[in-house]
Amino acid sequence: MSAEDGCFPGLYCTSFLSNPWLLDGCTIILSTIWRSSLVLLSINVLSAEVSRISPIDSGFSWNLLALDGNNVVAVSSSPVDVPQIKYGYLTDNATWNWLDVSSPIVKCPEKVKSLLSNQQFDIMKIPVKDVSGNLTEGAKKPFEAVFVSSKTRRNDSCEPLIVMLHGGPHTTSVTSFSKSLAFLSSNGFNLLIVNYRGSLGFGEEALQSLPGKIGTQDVNDVLTAIDHVIDLKKANPSKIAVLGGSHGGFLTTHLIGQAPDKFAAAAARNPVCNLALMVGTSDIPDWCFVETYGSEWKNYYTEAPTAEHLTSFQMKSPIFHISKVKTPTLFLLGAKDLRVPNSTGLQYARALKEKGVDVKTIVFPNDIHGIDRPQSDYESFLNIGVWFKKYCK
Repeated sequence: MSAEDGCFPGLYCTSFLSNPWLLDGCTIILSTIWRSSLVLLSINVLSAEVSRISPIDSGFSWNLLALDGNNVVAVSSSPVDVPQIKYGYLTDNATWNWLDVSSPIVKCPEKVKSLLSNQQFDIMKIPVKDVSGNLTEGAKKPFEAVFVSSKTRRNDSCEPLIVMLHGGPHTTSVTSFSKSLAFLSSNGFNLLIVNYRGSLGFGEEALQSLPGKIGTQDVNDVLTAIDHVIDLKKANPSKIAVLGGSHGGFLTTHLIGQAPDKFAAAAARNPVCNLALMVGTSDIPDWCFVETYGSEWKNYYTEAPTAEHLTSFQMKSPIFHISKVKTPTLFLLGAKDLRVPNSTGLQYARALKEKGVDVKTIVFPNDIHGIDRPQSDYESFLNIGVWFKKYCK
């Protein structure tokens, strides 16, 4: 399926309410990813009519909290707006009205409110650079990036840019509030949050275009997005950093190898650096086959990879390009990560150090893949901010 602009891209939701039905008994309410936002939908299971019930033009993300009869409670936020509870109700003419509920979920100090009030965000459409070859129609359509920036420029110059890359790779960075990203943007960085082809919410053809092309198509999409903001005079080419975790870390370490002069600094959280090493140690070895071989992966899958498999894995991996890397890189690794065991990140970091590249490695002894324990998350992004300020300011 190819999702045209404004058209329903398909369902990409992770949960339902225990009772998601309106009073008519045939209409379900849910949250789903729609391009770069999380939206609320009503779906009539008898007529197959799909309606977007959250406001269309704001760019905010909406998450469903509760439903009672024809009344809905949701939460709305953006990269520069803290979460706000919303009450919605279905009117007699079958439209939805939304009201603010006075108590915010996140209470911000005045200083934080002041910092956020100077921030803005925009959802950019990025044209695919190369539409030749065997691409489906959906894979030829623009992908998106969320650009977070200051409303004012100092001395008419661009703030340093952090390119943010999600993992998965089949997830999405939606336009919801993140304290970690707000910390970075409030400390003088613009953010380019790239939803490269293969992200959820853009239709099945765009989603399925990535397996078999990791390390090339996704890398090229990120570079295209960076060049897009540079061409718009929204980024200083000499002050660009890149940050990603898991597959986003895979892209981060690929980018500093494939475009070694592009980045002033990099940070990778539990990155996939060497598929040939990961396949024998991860709890998802099938992921390595799917993303390397694409739709033909079942013809290759085995619990005992051959030398040919391992060669293919290494050629898809960031470590294949390590001889070109010169970007100062921060590694943040969870000691208990079973998804992407930290051996792959440690190997890559040691190889960079051997080359004389400036490297810092922090291992969180009690963290798994997400590095999301509160103290670890805090220390992780604090170190990222310090690292990027050192090399980008």
